[in-house]
Amino acid sequence: MEQPGLWGRVQRRFEGSANSVFIWPAILMVLFLSIFPLIISLYLAFSRLKFVPGGFEIKFVGLANFRKLLVGTEKNHFLGKTSHPSLLGWLLFVLFVGLLLLFLLRYIRGSEFSIGGLIFRGVIVAVLTLFAWLVIQTLSPGGRPGTMVITWVYVFVGIAIQYTLGLGLALLVTQPLPGRRFFRVVFLLPMMITPVGVAYMFRMMTDTDKGPLQPIWQAMGLGLYSWVTDPWGARSAVMIGDIWQWTPFMFIVLLAALEAQSIEQREAALVDGANRWQILRNITMPQIFPVSLTLVLIRMIEAFKIVDLPNVLTNGGPGTATESLTLHSWISWRTLDIGGSAAIAYSLLLVVTFFGIAYVNILRTRVAE
Repeated sequence: MEQPGLWGRVQRRFEGSANSVFIWPAILMVLFLSIFPLIISLYLAFSRLKFVPGGFEIKFVGLANFRKLLVGTEKNHFLGKTSHPSLLGWLLFVLFVGLLLLFLLRYIRGSEFSIGGLIFRGVIVAVLTLFAWLVIQTLSPGGRPGTMVITWVYVFVGIAIQYTLGLGLALLVTQPLPGRRFFRVVFLLPMMITPVGVAYMFRMMTDTDKGPLQPIWQAMGLGLYSWVTDPWGARSAVMIGDIWQWTPFMFIVLLAALEAQSIEQREAALVDGANRWQILRNITMPQIFPVSLTLVLIRMIEAFKIVDLPNVLTNGGPGTATESLTLHSWISWRTLDIGGSAAIAYSLLLVVTFFGIAYVNILRTRVAE
């Protein structure tokens, strides 16, 4: 076989690297657009940006922006005002810590036990205990939750209700009921609306004086009740809007998981005399558990970024009662506290990463089983 000459080898090399020539600019552009803002915002989180005539000045201040959030002037806004827990608060805290210790005990007795894994899980348990203590203290009488705790309420309470409703609706439409195909489409409609549209719609619906549901509010004796001036009323309105919009996402994924599972086991259980509750608990839930785990993780990451609903529906009020971490960051940015805004955003990033890792590690064993 005749060997190619110098020009032939050069031409072959150029032809081999032609694909890379066209791909690398796109890769570099994506890396630049994704990594460059992260680096700049990280530097801003440790700096103070000041606008001056003709430009701006950036001064490195170390951990000052984070110190302001955790122990400084923004502490009550960020973490909230703490108070002595009530008896119910103590009971909930002891129950939560007991569950965490049970998780550690199961890991120690398991076959995957290692010293490194125990230290890693011990750190998760310690941080979750501190988070739980902060929630109990700020939600106790005399306390006031900050944007950190409010975000957790939106995420965990909202997702628990969304999952329960989504699973219930999915189980319902898998039954041989009349009109179930129609309701499969109707249940998906809220997901098609933008969060801003949902916020404006709930803003009208919660107007007990001039809204379209004013006769209903009057008949229920709530004609003088103002959702937006009561902290928990406003928070409930935000959560109801979020639940209404995102329950269809839970519904459609869980419906696909339910319809994909094998029916042989259920039929065998029915022949053996098992009732519907026993089939749901021992057959259906274990089969859809991996899908549920991924579904909740995706929804949790998305829910931590909630900003449209509290911004449009209540403008973060009354006071800062409905502000999420994302809205807190945006308000700081709007007031030109760029460094403080970046510090809040990175605090949110750390919280999302921690809860994501803790969630996967705590429930991964159940999936493996």
